Amino acid sequence: MTMTVEERWTQFFRYGPYALLGLATLLAAVSPLVMTRREIYAAGVLLLAALALQTWWSRLMSRPRPAAVAGPAAAGTVNVTGTGTGQQAGTPALPSGTGTPVLPAGTAGRVHFTLRTALAFALTWLNPFFAIYACLGYLDAAHLLPPRAARAGFLVTAVAVAGSQSGGLPPESPMQWVLFGTLIVFNAMLALGLGHLSDQQDEKAGKAEERARTIAALEKALAENAALHAQLVLQAREAGVADERRRLAAEIHDTIAQGLTGIITQLQVVASTTDQDVAREHLDRAQALARRSLGEARRSVHNLHPAALEHDTLAEALRKTVGEWSGRTGVTARLTVTGTEEPLHDEVAATLLRIAQEALANTARHARATRAGVTLSYMDDEVTLDVRDDGHGFDPLAAVPRTGSGGFGLDGMRARAERIAGTVTVESEIDQGTAISARVPLVRHD
Repeated sequence: MTMTVEERWTQFFRYGPYALLGLATLLAAVSPLVMTRREIYAAGVLLLAALALQTWWSRLMSRPRPAAVAGPAAAGTVNVTGTGTGQQAGTPALPSGTGTPVLPAGTAGRVHFTLRTALAFALTWLNPFFAIYACLGYLDAAHLLPPRAARAGFLVTAVAVAGSQSGGLPPESPMQWVLFGTLIVFNAMLALGLGHLSDQQDEKAGKAEERARTIAALEKALAENAALHAQLVLQAREAGVADERRRLAAEIHDTIAQGLTGIITQLQVVASTTDQDVAREHLDRAQALARRSLGEARRSVHNLHPAALEHDTLAEALRKTVGEWSGRTGVTARLTVTGTEEPLHDEVAATLLRIAQEALANTARHARATRAGVTLSYMDDEVTLDVRDDGHGFDPLAAVPRTGSGGFGLDGMRARAERIAGTVTVESEIDQGTAISARVPLVRHD
């Protein structure tokens, strides 16, 4: 299985120090720099201490640790998931192109870095080749120490490396002191510069991670919005289908049903008379009703305004409707128009015409009236239509808007008016007749 960059760095910090310490010891042993017996003993003790420290550190790294929690990390803590979320803000990361190693956090990391740096400095003091081991401070100071302490760790490491580069510590000649100072400045600037670059890299990485989280949140929101949009579209389609069904049902009721009722009435007269002239007259009326009903049904399917309004204004269409209804039913009826007549929007005119037709049909079926009156009133911002009769009347509170036979009646008239922001009110008493009033906004024809 291919290891990630973070896993490779973790493996290096677990086993790499052994290799660097062994290489430094080998070079110190074969180098021409002569160490005294006391220095050799001291170096041996320091090497044993460094090995023990690294063994403790490697075991600590191998322990399973819980996943990092969100929120600010404690001073000196490092990431334990390899994503950068646990690293303290402002703490330098590894050089560009590397991942974040998984290192123990907190006090253990600070103790390990402090002891290892002290041992490495002492070994470098005894022999310059041990600076190879001291270089580890450049790699993990940013991950084990808080920001300010990390800079101090960089400087201490720079001193050890500069001492090695200048020929060993302490410098023995003025020229060596000058070289040592120059190398300290160079190494310190290099270490702090790398740390600054790491800070910028971590900041960019944090911004990139924040952008990734923002993009993920936006994608999730877009997905939710898409699902909601699809749901709304489906609901709108279902509402449109239901509204169209109601429209067609009302149109069929106002055209075919009323036409068939009129045809049946005319045929009943034909069946009950022996006068050929009367029968012929009523048969002609029945044929005319059938043709008109068929034409209105076709117009309803195509959502066209009524044929009566195709060439006439609403007042003219109502006048013809009232006259035909009176001649068909034998009930005296009259149309009255008040106000200044204006051309109305097709939907407004069609709605008032259908309401008038339904109200007159109800009068013929149920009222047993002898007289009826229709009043069309034009006002400033609304049009009213009143249909009155002197029939038997009824109790509006006890009336059922939709009859058991499937008719729409008052419910259909109210639905028509509400579609154009209008209202329908009913006033009736037993043996006192009925008055139906429709009020709709006055919307002029475009």
